[in-house]
Amino acid sequence: MANPTTRVLAVLELLQAHGQLGGAELAERLGVDRRTIRRYITLLEDMGVPIMTEQGRYGGYRLVAGFKLPPMMFTDEETLAISLGLLAAHQLGLTEAAPAIASAQAKLERVMPANLKSRMRGVSDTTRVILPRGAPSLDNRALETLTKATESMRTVGLIYHSPQQGPIARRIDPYGLVFQQGRWYVAGLCHLRGAMRSFRLDRISNVQLQCDTFIRPANFDAADFLSDSLSSWSQPYEVSLILHTDLPTANTVFGFQALCASRLEQVEGGLLINTQTDSFEWLASWLAQLPFRFTILKPTALKDALRERANDLLTSCRHSVSDAS
Repeated sequence: MANPTTRVLAVLELLQAHGQLGGAELAERLGVDRRTIRRYITLLEDMGVPIMTEQGRYGGYRLVAGFKLPPMMFTDEETLAISLGLLAAHQLGLTEAAPAIASAQAKLERVMPANLKSRMRGVSDTTRVILPRGAPSLDNRALETLTKATESMRTVGLIYHSPQQGPIARRIDPYGLVFQQGRWYVAGLCHLRGAMRSFRLDRISNVQLQCDTFIRPANFDAADFLSDSLSSWSQPYEVSLILHTDLPTANTVFGFQALCASRLEQVEGGLLINTQTDSFEWLASWLAQLPFRFTILKPTALKDALRERANDLLTSCRHSVSDAS
């Protein structure tokens, strides 16, 4: 829990969800002692929340029968925004956040009027938000820890797994986080290099908050910095391919940022791209999602990675047909 106010509201939520809970169980769930729970109960009572206290072995705390929080008032537009936000959150690669997302939706539905609850469930049942899938995380709590560090402007220590140099211990001042093309990035000051850097979260492990603090530069924009970084990065593998489409279609499918690090040239039959990558497997997966044909000119390793990806997809397709029959 982030702070005492959050814990007080968490006590109220737990009592609403479970009916009656003992002081020991509340203390264990919130990670505090029983004396602190009694103080939280007093604060809730001071706020006008009627709570019954039963002593004895099977006693505990419960809300007075019939007590309910007033319903949350959202417009249809606000309900749609919340629903789409929760749907998108499922796709952001937040392994540890899935229970929290489901819990947040349940809490909102519990205090929403019936018409808004129905609208929210309707959006969840009929709408899908599909974002690019990235590589699996090495540290499932990295995003949570880095978010806290960014908000509180605290330095973090971490291990960065570089494809060229292997695991390296780093200390960074995280200025901001960005989700782009299926990957999370953190941008900030790297103490080892003494310069601004961007790091992929799927290559980070053992993220630890430090006691040191920092001041974030005024008007710093992590997305702008990442775009500039991607444009200037020198990746280890040169790639050349032709997209059999036109520039307007390519811009519609990829967006400008996806192409800003590449050089596009109109050629017979489509668009020539000369770019770099540090992962043939990731690039092959990305190419497999394209809605138009393409031709790989070089290197052969990318062709091999794409062939392996195609075989995986065919195998999955055969299994699906077999299961259906």
